[in-house]
Amino acid sequence: MRWADLHRQLVGLIQQGNTALADERPIIFIDTAQQILHRVDKDEDEGKTYRVSTAANGLGNRVGSHKTPSGIHRIKQKVGGGQPWGMIFKSREPTGRICDPNDISEDDEISSRILWLDGLETGVNQGGDCDTYSRFIYIHGTSDEIRIGQPVSIGCIRMKNDDVIELFDEVLVNDLVIIQ
Repeated sequence: MRWADLHRQLVGLIQQGNTALADERPIIFIDTAQQILHRVDKDEDEGKTYRVSTAANGLGNRVGSHKTPSGIHRIKQKVGGGQPWGMIFKSREPTGRICDPNDISEDDEISSRILWLDGLETGVNQGGDCDTYSRFIYIHGTSDEIRIGQPVSIGCIRMKNDDVIELFDEVLVNDLVIIQ
C-alpha cells in the first residue's frame, strides 16, 4: 500500500468519528497487532515506520486495565525536549539518571521523550473511567529496548530512545494518533 493511500484511509476513520482534521499534518497510526507505529504524511511517497511495544494486556480503554487505549487521539503535550538521550522521567520530570537500553527491568521506565496522548472520542477514550489523558498514556522511550516489538508495556506505547527523539522532533502538539 502507498503512504498516500494509507493516509486517505486514516482520514476516513477520523472523519467517521466527526473529528476535525488538520489535513496538512501527518497522522500517527499505531498497529498494535504488528507492534508498529507509522508516521503517515499525505504528501510524501514514503512514511516512517518504527517498532514499538504496546500493552501486554492488549487493547482497552478502562482505568486500571493496564491496556493500550484504542481509537482517535491527539498529542496533548510534548515533554523532554532538550534533555539528553536516555534521561529517565518520573511524573514527567527529569530524574538526572540516564537509562541502560539493555535493561529488562519490570519497571516501565520512561526515557528520552514523552508524547502525552489525549483521547478524542467521548465515552471511548475521553471522559469518565476511560480517559486516556488522565490514565497518563504516553508514547515514550524505554530502558527496555531489547523487548521493543513485543507487547510488554502497562499501557503506554514504548519506543527505542533514538526513535522517540526523532518522532518527537517531527510531530506537533495536536497531531492526530490512531491506535488500533
